[in-house]
Amino acid sequence: MEEQRKTSQSPTFSRPYTYEPPPPKSTGRRPIVRFLFWSAILVGLPLVLLAISWFLTLPDITALAKTNPTSTALIEARHAQAKEQGRAIGRQWLWVPLSRISPHLRHAVVAAEDASFFTHEGFDWEGIKEAAMHNLEAGEFKRGGSTITQQLAKNLYLSSERSLLRKAREALITHHLEQHLSKKRILELYLNVAEWGHGIYGAEAAARHHFGKPSLDLTIDEAAWLAAMLPSPRRYDPLRKTTFLTQRHEHILKWIDRQSAAPLPVTEE
Repeated sequence: MEEQRKTSQSPTFSRPYTYEPPPPKSTGRRPIVRFLFWSAILVGLPLVLLAISWFLTLPDITALAKTNPTSTALIEARHAQAKEQGRAIGRQWLWVPLSRISPHLRHAVVAAEDASFFTHEGFDWEGIKEAAMHNLEAGEFKRGGSTITQQLAKNLYLSSERSLLRKAREALITHHLEQHLSKKRILELYLNVAEWGHGIYGAEAAARHHFGKPSLDLTIDEAAWLAAMLPSPRRYDPLRKTTFLTQRHEHILKWIDRQSAAPLPVTEE
């Protein structure tokens, strides 16, 4: 009887008990995470180092507020090219303040090169978008959509190489030019360093070479011819009026006529 009671009180199992360890944690994502991490390091670190080196070698933009450059990257590049080709190249370059540059030429250059110069902060985003679409269709980097400030950055400090790295450095210098210089000073610098023919730099040298007079005495028509040259100043000559040059000249004159009722801010001395 006692044995029967003990037997009835003993636990019973519906199935044999077995130990089932938890399933192992999935490690499928770990290689992907590691790959992304090291890819970011390998790509990001050189870019960070490049950015640091650019900032450390950034030209002294603030000095340009009161000091005129004694040479430019463009001038040096032209002389180096001439030396490699074994030919001599002169340099006609006379620096003048903005007050001694004809207002007609100021209007004409802005019309030809950067109509939104006084409203943008160094970059014409619509122009950049149009240039990007053109380059995409052409399948190569040919057009830059550069503003006057960007062109100044390139003329002063950069090579004529067409690459994304050079454009990135150009953008950095452009930003600093706009931050530290007035629009009036940027235009004064540009008009004094722009190339206007073989060995001819600046508005004063251009006016004397092409028209035999100081830049202050340029007429509207003469100013428009000089501005029309700027896309390819070593190819075009205002005394040899090609179809392209004539069309640009007429377009610039029309723009100046439309803007005559509202003088550019820079004309106020």
